[in-house]
Amino acid sequence: MEYAAQQLLDQIQNNPVIAAVGNEEELSAALISDCRVVFMLMGNVLDIGELTRRVHNSGKLCVIHLDLIEGFSSKEIAVDAIQKATGAEGIISTRGTLIKRAKQLGLAAVQRGFMLDSRSLNSFEQQIQQSKPDFVEILPGLLPKVIASLKERIDVPIIAGGFIHEKEDVIAALQAGALAVSASSPKIWSV
Repeated sequence: MEYAAQQLLDQIQNNPVIAAVGNEEELSAALISDCRVVFMLMGNVLDIGELTRRVHNSGKLCVIHLDLIEGFSSKEIAVDAIQKATGAEGIISTRGTLIKRAKQLGLAAVQRGFMLDSRSLNSFEQQIQQSKPDFVEILPGLLPKVIASLKERIDVPIIAGGFIHEKEDVIAALQAGALAVSASSPKIWSV
């Protein structure tokens, strides 16, 4: 495991709740929360560097959801730009080519997948085998049976995200085999 991925793993093992921020109010709350990792779900090519610096200045790691950053293309050069402009520890993407490029650059790579049915689970497993991410994030995160099934099928740490609103949701995901949960609800960040 590369240095950035190991850093992320260490911090997640210390606190398995990840702040997923999509607006300024959530970011401000995340910066003073107990979370050690922030998933940045907002920004554009002009402000993503400053947003990342704010996360770092609060002593937290920043992982940027590249698919959601305005102004970046889905080409591999976007990963290079994120690395150079932000110093972020990693990226999140649904795109295998971006995951592969992140790993080549030594960034932590989180591949996000949406579990809609058994076919999407099978397809996601194949994508993981090709892109070889450091972590996977599955959505919605309220699927303990799917988390358990995926954990049996892959050797990649799982992050459960989406619809995590209560302490019980966090516990259920972790008990099913998730390493961590990502949540946009500030009340979960102190669980």
